[in-house]
Amino acid sequence: MQERIVAVGLLTRRDLNLLGPTFDRVWPVEEAPSFNELLRAIDDADRRLESQNGRAAADRH
Repeated sequence: MQERIVAVGLLTRRDLNLLGPTFDRVWPVEEAPSFNELLRAIDDADRRLESQNGRAAADRH
């Protein structure tokens, strides 16, 4: 059975130290392929969601 992703986060070195040694699925930003494109896609999706929510709220009034 494949595990489902439940969270993705940007952590500092201190955050990782607090999580402890069992937190082992970490990729440094410098080594993540297409990281800037991923951030851009997240920002675009967030803007679309905000726009849709704004239109939905206007339609209710």
